[in-house]
Amino acid sequence: MKDMLDAKKIREDFPIFKRLVKGKPLVYLDSTATTQRPNAVMEAMDDYYHNYNANVHRGVYTISEEATRAYENARDKVSRFINANRRECVVFTRGTTESINLVASSWGRTNLKPGDEILLSVMEHHSNLVPWQLVAQQTGARLRFIPLTRDGRLDLEKLPQLLSAKTKIVSLTYVSNVLGTINPVASIIKQAHAVGAVVMIDGAQAAPHIKIDVQAIDCDFLAFSGHKMLGPTGTGVLYGKLHLLEAMPPYHGGGDMIVEVQLERSTYREPPGKFEAGTPNVAGVIGLGAAIDYLNRLGMEAIQTHERALVRVALDALKGFNDIEVYGPIPERSGVVAFNMKGVHPHDVATILDDEGIAIRAGHHCAQPLMHWLNVPATNRASFYIYNTDDDVERLMSALRKVQEIFAPVPVP
Repeated sequence: MKDMLDAKKIREDFPIFKRLVKGKPLVYLDSTATTQRPNAVMEAMDDYYHNYNANVHRGVYTISEEATRAYENARDKVSRFINANRRECVVFTRGTTESINLVASSWGRTNLKPGDEILLSVMEHHSNLVPWQLVAQQTGARLRFIPLTRDGRLDLEKLPQLLSAKTKIVSLTYVSNVLGTINPVASIIKQAHAVGAVVMIDGAQAAPHIKIDVQAIDCDFLAFSGHKMLGPTGTGVLYGKLHLLEAMPPYHGGGDMIVEVQLERSTYREPPGKFEAGTPNVAGVIGLGAAIDYLNRLGMEAIQTHERALVRVALDALKGFNDIEVYGPIPERSGVVAFNMKGVHPHDVATILDDEGIAIRAGHHCAQPLMHWLNVPATNRASFYIYNTDDDVERLMSALRKVQEIFAPVPVP
């Protein structure tokens, strides 16, 4: 296992870093939203389209069988990546959002009733909030929320008061997409299971950055997206314990998820098949498999070490700005730094940084309840990944000093 990443060498695998933005080399600091793709991922997808483009699970001819093998081989890669005990526990979706909606709709509408409780947190992404709002409205279940501490962690002292026999499902993010908080999910899952609750983990910001072992943390469901971990957009994963998937009704109906269809009734395949209706994103899933291969070659421990080093450099540099406030826990966080510059709207900051060839995110980051908790309309967010360097951090700081200059008060004559 490598101890450190050679980010400059890694950048050679990503063609986008050869381009200029506003005449300057691109500094990409929005990997929390979506990562860039290495050549290996695009080549794997091109190989499918050029050499064995066919539908899966249907044809008995050669290229269809080749496509099916490649598609199912990607399922095996995902299963090993998260240490699932069965490959059948891995369902391919369009992303984290669809994975959570699948559980909320299929498991939620089947198992929730008036008086039941759904436990979430204040730091959730909208994708792990809105689906549960919908299912609560449909079933009469009640939403409850884990509050946050002042430094942006889950206030776990309140957890025993929130968990009870009424708690049927707990759905939490593993890593906050704004604060960078890494939640102690294994401990939370253990406490939730003690009261009989099922636990869903939003792993969108965890899977690209830290090693996930679903058996070790004992989650019942896990969702993550391909495009946040070097893979294609429109790909994602739902992991579920097999007995839960077997008991859940289909989320979509259509071709390939059936055993037999009659005019008035149908029977369905076993998981994961019954949740993968229609023609899947074959090329995308193959690309996701290639992305996992790439991450495995680097090593997840090395990736996390690299990100933490960059975050430390960024946080230390930001201490030199007396007009910048940083949000989230300082000692332990993922590769995300959310901040605001006093008196300057985040959109203005991001626009000026773009003139310097630097891409950061500015807005509410699909976490408006968290923005309300922070008492801000929006934040700037710089997020780091395997292809970022200390030079990127230095250019970010230089551009922030330019923002200061532009918005400096005009001296009174």
